Amino acid sequence: MKRSRFGAKFTRESGILRLMDDLGEAASADAPVLALGGGNPARIPEVESIFRKRVRTALDSGDELERLIGSYDAPRGNREFIEALARLLRNQFGWNLADSNIALTSGSQTSFFFLFNLLAGRGEDGCRRRIFFPLAPEYIGYGDVGIEPDMFVSRRPEIEHIPPDLFKYHIDFGALSLGDDIAAICVSRPTNPTANVLTGEELSRLSELARDRAIPLIVDNAYGTPFPDIIFNDAEPVWDENVILTMSLSKLGLPGARTGIVIADEETIRAISTLNAIVSLAPGSFGAFLALELVNSGEILHVARRVLRPFYERKSRQALDWVRESLKGLPYRVHVPEGTFFLWLWFEGMPISSQDLYERLKARNVLVVPGHHFFPGLDEDWRHRNECIRINYAGSDSDVRRGLDVIAEEIRAAFL
Repeated sequence: MKRSRFGAKFTRESGILRLMDDLGEAASADAPVLALGGGNPARIPEVESIFRKRVRTALDSGDELERLIGSYDAPRGNREFIEALARLLRNQFGWNLADSNIALTSGSQTSFFFLFNLLAGRGEDGCRRRIFFPLAPEYIGYGDVGIEPDMFVSRRPEIEHIPPDLFKYHIDFGALSLGDDIAAICVSRPTNPTANVLTGEELSRLSELARDRAIPLIVDNAYGTPFPDIIFNDAEPVWDENVILTMSLSKLGLPGARTGIVIADEETIRAISTLNAIVSLAPGSFGAFLALELVNSGEILHVARRVLRPFYERKSRQALDWVRESLKGLPYRVHVPEGTFFLWLWFEGMPISSQDLYERLKARNVLVVPGHHFFPGLDEDWRHRNECIRINYAGSDSDVRRGLDVIAEEIRAAFL
């Protein structure tokens, strides 16, 4: 079959395809697999019981279930959920937004496919524009969503060594020279994969940089505040009409419901709605249905702060302790864990690449994500990106501990 350029690009091997294939294989494997690679959230009984109760209510309440599954929502998404979310954000944070500033999508990956291709690529004026990532590494899913080639550019970070075994990335503002071809600045907060949380001052500087160039600042808030609030230090949610804020219900515990949220100026929201209609008629209704009462009541903020955040913070501390036990005596560093449910491990001077390490671990039924996939738009040869891996500690404690022990064995073998 002869394929179009679009077909050739979007059917080739990619980092996000590898990650999702690994998740699927782990779920259906005959032998036990220690899945420390993907982005699945933990199963938290207190949260699951909320959604179970909501489903049971729908089953027992007249034709609520039939209305849920038997009708399309509008292209912008479920009206009741959008109204409730706009009201919550206005009341809690004083944001000057209306219902028309919010659209839903079929998950955050869809949101970024829409946003990046709306803003970057060849414009109507014939000029080619790109998305700028001021801090690499960044999310694995960004790198493959551009319809046109060479749509991304990024910058290496400054690296702060924190004794005895931690490190932290910082934006190198001195290197942030933006050309006229930049269509938007994009960051994730907390950063996937590193668990880095940009400070309010860093966001303000980026926002000012974007505003001066009349381009938007895109903030990927999939793990951030106000929900799911998987942030372990003080951080305030940020939005204004020059910011495109993306959110998700996945890390709240609903990855299978595929519900992304875009909060932006009205023109951008109209464009997202149009794309929803063309690509899928409308986003799915199930996630918005399950979370509606939580948003209406404001309970979603309490679930995030009192259940999700302490749960993952405990898991993070425990995973870091196990890393230190397992890797003692080896040349490793861990990025300061400030949020998400990932640890970013750096094996400085590792004689094999992170891809080689991934293959060795996979042969032993341990799944991680090799670091080189997380540097979209960074064309320079930088050894550091082949010395890092991302692990997910949201799984069972026993799986995480055993997986870290296997990682330590393979690292020791590599350095021998």
